[in-house]
Amino acid sequence: MFKLLVAALGLVAAMPAVAQQMPTPPELLPPVPPWSGASGRLIARANDRWITPAERADFATTPDHAETRGWLERLAAASPRISIETFGKSGQGRDLIAVRASSGGAPKPVVLVQAGIHAGEIDGKDAGLMLLRDIAFGGKAGLLDKVDLVFVPILNVDGHERASVWNFPHVRGPANKGTVGNARGLNLNRDYAKLDAPETQAVVALLRRLDPILYIDCHVSGGFDMGYDITFTYAGWGRYAYHRQTADWLMQRFGPAVTTALEAAGHAPTIYPSPIDTRHPSAGIRQAPEGPRYSTGYGDFIGVPTVLVENHMLKPYRQRVLGTYVLLEAALKLAGAEAGRIAEAKAADRASRPETLLTRWRPAREPIGWVKDFKGIAFDPVRSPATARAEQRWTGRPATWRMPIIGQVPVERIAIARAWWIPPEQQETIDRLRRHGIQMTLIDEPRTVDLDHVRLVGPELAAPYEGRVPLRSRFAHARLPATLPAGSVRVAFDQPLGLLAAALLEPESQDSFLAWGFYPEMLMPPPGSEAFVLAPLADALLATDPDVREAFEAKLSSDPAFAADGDARLAWFAARLPELQSRHLLYPVLREP
Repeated sequence: MFKLLVAALGLVAAMPAVAQQMPTPPELLPPVPPWSGASGRLIARANDRWITPAERADFATTPDHAETRGWLERLAAASPRISIETFGKSGQGRDLIAVRASSGGAPKPVVLVQAGIHAGEIDGKDAGLMLLRDIAFGGKAGLLDKVDLVFVPILNVDGHERASVWNFPHVRGPANKGTVGNARGLNLNRDYAKLDAPETQAVVALLRRLDPILYIDCHVSGGFDMGYDITFTYAGWGRYAYHRQTADWLMQRFGPAVTTALEAAGHAPTIYPSPIDTRHPSAGIRQAPEGPRYSTGYGDFIGVPTVLVENHMLKPYRQRVLGTYVLLEAALKLAGAEAGRIAEAKAADRASRPETLLTRWRPAREPIGWVKDFKGIAFDPVRSPATARAEQRWTGRPATWRMPIIGQVPVERIAIARAWWIPPEQQETIDRLRRHGIQMTLIDEPRTVDLDHVRLVGPELAAPYEGRVPLRSRFAHARLPATLPAGSVRVAFDQPLGLLAAALLEPESQDSFLAWGFYPEMLMPPPGSEAFVLAPLADALLATDPDVREAFEAKLSSDPAFAADGDARLAWFAARLPELQSRHLLYPVLREP
């Protein structure tokens, strides 16, 4: 043991020397493509009082939280159009700040822009600082004539402060980047449905309060090399959105408007190409439905037009920041011009009541469309001793191919319940619904109702994911009378957020609280008792219930180990005794069909 400890300590001591000999991630990235877009004129002069930290560093670095906040506080002190508020706290107690840019007067619709939900994808922060500067002092105050801008510069602030050259090694600049996860390691862009993180709770509360006419979430892509620099998309790529009016506005109005602006500024935009296979990019682009775990899916479920910006990882940081600026400016102009149209689309969507919820789907066998001349980049296969296979070495040479678009076909749809009943002991569920702004009715005395009881059949725990242990199962439904105690709540589907309630409470939904593992007590076996008591009860059950007898005989013939284990046999019967099985594998949320 002592020798092993000495060897381990020697290895630790040697690591810094080894690290000095290793290339850093930026040195391993493909060639930088030349670019000189017109948006370069947006960069402030070196002697400008309001030059941003990133501009001053020629976009080699990005400011930390304190420097970002300090710069914004100076701007707010100097301009009546700019104000700052704290809208929450991070897990480690840092302030979550939002900057409002407004011309004052009567309240106006809001465009909400957030950056740094993944703290290593920070383009939106530095683009937002430049845009705020130009709104305050650069002649662009007219962007606020019909809308206000609310800007969250860093949502995942704890992850932002753990900056390192080894974070996001596939992203070209800035020099040190933050992490994907927050202080607990949770990916905030998988947390909108379950709301486990304080940062996500805070931004959902901000969404509820502002009810923006447009919500923009700034990211940087992974994937493969390509000729596009600024890409963006919407829930389900627009095609699979539930709320059609806002989705159609995004596809028909937002997409063309920002594409025109970006191309005029020298950028190469496109709809975000989510690859089927990053090792074989020409295999196709995946388009699929989205649940409310994501910002874009959440926006769809609550009826807020939501845009995911995915700048291309291998384009220089300067180019990506400038492209984001152009996109945000174009978005403000469009939202101001079409605020009334967007409000009508939101109202129509929130008044809609779909009858079914898509819960399972699979890739279509044939492409649902094609990108005729996709701007790709050529690569050479290079054998790696580490992987013993050919890995991609991107050459920087343009390559064009016909790219298939792979859509999805439905596998399972469920009829959405009229309402869901939640007993008072499930306070975590009730609390999360309240945080989402979902309306509930509290009963102050017991009530008996015919309801759909859902029992899990063959449940399986998945690998731990995003701070939870997700659960997969089949379900058996049975309509029976149920007496709900005082303090229970009824959640009606007929409400503006009824679709979100369905996604969270229908057991088959991939983003239901059940699927996220909220009710582990369901999986606990029934309480035990002495064998001399249980065995006669099991014998009686076997003699009087043909269904139990048939299932038991099938289990004996298929499982020799079970057949030879008296305790296992007794536990099998115990789970089927009338009273003892009442809660075992029973979903605690009851459905009102």
